[in-house]
Amino acid sequence: MQKITPFLWFDNNLDEALAFYLSIFRQAKVTYQQKGPDGKTFTAAFELEGQGFMGLNGGPHYKLTPAVSFFVACADQAEVDHYWDRLLDGGQAQQCGWLTDRFGVTWQIIPDALMRLMSEPDPAKTGRVRDAMMQMVKIDVAGLEKAAAA
Repeated sequence: MQKITPFLWFDNNLDEALAFYLSIFRQAKVTYQQKGPDGKTFTAAFELEGQGFMGLNGGPHYKLTPAVSFFVACADQAEVDHYWDRLLDGGQAQQCGWLTDRFGVTWQIIPDALMRLMSEPDPAKTGRVRDAMMQMVKIDVAGLEKAAAA
């Protein structure tokens, strides 16, 4: 078991959130589930791509904010498109590859190419890549590559 696990508060929709996340992430599973007297999941432990999470059906008392987000490293544009399109369903797009899903969880859908291009030693190149990224909502790998080559 990992030493530190993100614990997410859901507004009485934990079962729906679990089904949603398990349908999106290729390696996903529920590892523990405790039902409440109403038959709904009260708490659950689950894994998404090897990262453990806990969830609580806590009600409307607290809201998740983008102050905490989950970074999804994507190998290529196809993977960016997969996670972006699925997680955005019912959610809200933000700038620079960030989105908030329908449950209020914020995700950063980031291609490996962005990290590689931003690590270049040429500050002019990284500046062009950064400027291109700042104009994007969903990250476009071809657009980043074009900015780097300009």
